[in-house]
Amino acid sequence: METKQTVTLSNGVEMPMLGYGVYQVDPAECERCVADALSVGYRMVDTAQAYGNEQGVGNAVKRSGLSRGELFLVTKVWISNAGYERAKASIDESLRRLQTDYVDLLLIHQPFNDYYGTYRAMEEAYRAGKARAIGVSNFYPDRLVDLAEFNEIRPMVNQVETHVFNQQVRAREVMRRYGTQIMSWAPFAEGRNGFFTNPVLEAVGRAHGKSVAQTALRYLLQRGVVVIPKSVHRQRMEENFDVFDFSLTDAEMENIAALDRGESLFFSHYDPEVVGWLAGLGK
Repeated sequence: METKQTVTLSNGVEMPMLGYGVYQVDPAECERCVADALSVGYRMVDTAQAYGNEQGVGNAVKRSGLSRGELFLVTKVWISNAGYERAKASIDESLRRLQTDYVDLLLIHQPFNDYYGTYRAMEEAYRAGKARAIGVSNFYPDRLVDLAEFNEIRPMVNQVETHVFNQQVRAREVMRRYGTQIMSWAPFAEGRNGFFTNPVLEAVGRAHGKSVAQTALRYLLQRGVVVIPKSVHRQRMEENFDVFDFSLTDAEMENIAALDRGESLFFSHYDPEVVGWLAGLGK
């Protein structure tokens, strides 16, 4: 059964389920990579102020010949731009770099510094048509509830670490309560924990003539998770995009669900050392 290729956000905006992420894509290479991704068929591109490559994304989009309405652009406000005035100025700067009048989705990158002020600036940008949807990234359930309860517009998306080893089961229950769509970063866990040689993923993939990467993406898509795999190689971009022509069985889904460890393979926002490190990046 075909998984829908788009999801409807709480405000009615249609968002692609599969996009191209440019985290850790060298700014010098970004334009070429995004141009390749667009020619492969990707229509959603996920960037951020902190990645330093919004300009490359904008250049590639400009050169692509695609109309702006065909594309779904995502960017994020960084910790150092937190607070109403700074965030407001940084949103306009992002639009200038992306060479567009609006982004399709605007997120708070991390729940640190004055994220309330940032969110007010984002609500304003949303009402002004500078963002078609707004949301958050890396908000754990407690912070998501806090923001959703005390703001007029509830976050439409939460982009969090989501892969077969950290499936965000409890966090998703909280997101559903607030009408917030889950979006995955690191859908391949950046290769950690023996991801690409995992015997369960290999066996399921073999049954469908698909790779471990395709199997993992397919699993998340069938679970209703938006994914943004990153690669700088066109062949891999094509492989990652080729995941709508097969379905995993209930038994296969259960086998992969059992891989969930329920914890991050990267960092915890509940760790004071991690929070201190991220706070340092915001100064």
